[in-house]
Amino acid sequence: MSKNTSVSNFIYNKILLNKASLIKDWNAPKQTNTKHIIIDNLLPDELCTEIYDSFPKDSEGFHVRRTFRERKKTSANMSLYSKKINEAIYAFQDDKILNIISEITGIKSLEPDKKLYAGGLSIMDRGDFLNPHIDNSHDIKREKYRRLNLLYYVTPKWAIENGGNFELWDADVKCPKTIVAKFNTLVVMETTQDSWHSVSKVLTTRPRYCVSNYYFSKNSPNKNNNKYFHVTSFTGRPDENLKRVYGTIDNYFRNKISKMLKIGRGKKLINREEK
Repeated sequence: MSKNTSVSNFIYNKILLNKASLIKDWNAPKQTNTKHIIIDNLLPDELCTEIYDSFPKDSEGFHVRRTFRERKKTSANMSLYSKKINEAIYAFQDDKILNIISEITGIKSLEPDKKLYAGGLSIMDRGDFLNPHIDNSHDIKREKYRRLNLLYYVTPKWAIENGGNFELWDADVKCPKTIVAKFNTLVVMETTQDSWHSVSKVLTTRPRYCVSNYYFSKNSPNKNNNKYFHVTSFTGRPDENLKRVYGTIDNYFRNKISKMLKIGRGKKLINREEK
């Protein structure tokens, strides 16, 4: 029996209980062109609090990202963190969770990000942000397409006025739908060539914690399974004209370089089997 049994069972039962309404929400997204679902109170509050308490308060082992595109801290080295953190990450990779999410979204043959090429932990402190962007299209070997993002928020008493909220945009990146990064809330969103999303600037001194997972599939999200490739591509907010212009140029050259050098292949990752 898996060490993640209790956590994954809580997740599965919560999703199963709301399956019919989640299918409806997935197929009729509001205020955005990106399909998504929101599940409040995913786990018992005390269990989510344990996960929150297990986050390293000194950001040990986290990589700091500070560019015009983003400011945040991330880590995929689960060997540094507690059993509870590991349970929270890998419960989402349980087969029964993948299967029921597949049934809700209609996306077949989903595969977890076992080596956490894209997933892991994130910490966002005051002033941190993520500009509107579309995620890179593939896994590390460029053999599978990124299909779903699963974002689980664990910071207690998080309110909209704290900032650090998740945003889904229209295709022209002009109008966002704001989803508050509430305690014990899971957001699942599709990943496509125009699934623009962002995180608003954190306005409070309290850090915002998130547990992230990503699902992949060998099938392209495009109709007729048309193939494509792109790196994570950023733009500015509607009032950030300079960032929009610079982002277009930056995305173009990073895509060109990545395609030529095949950046991303052979990256060394530490996963649960190696710790």
